Amino acid sequence: MSRMFNPPHPGVLLKEDVLPSLGISVTDAASQLGVTRLTLSKIINGKSFISPDMALRLAAWQGMQMAYDLWQAEQQVPSEYCSAREI
Repeated sequence: MSRMFNPPHPGVLLKEDVLPSLGISVTDAASQLGVTRLTLSKIINGKSFISPDMALRLAAWQGMQMAYDLWQAEQQVPSEYCSAREI
């Protein structure tokens, strides 16, 4: 497997993909993650690394977001089409 020449900082994904797709600001995301806006800003601007603690926070946050998104989607589907409601 070849190595990427110049891999992007993980924070770039948060800045360019995750936050816009969720439609939330850096301030809101920082609040939900339990960190300061400055801390998250440094990460998404590539000025700070993602610590193991932050990685765990992000994983938990993404898991909660996915569960919320799934619940929202299920509310839009008629009950006869969603067998998950019957379980």
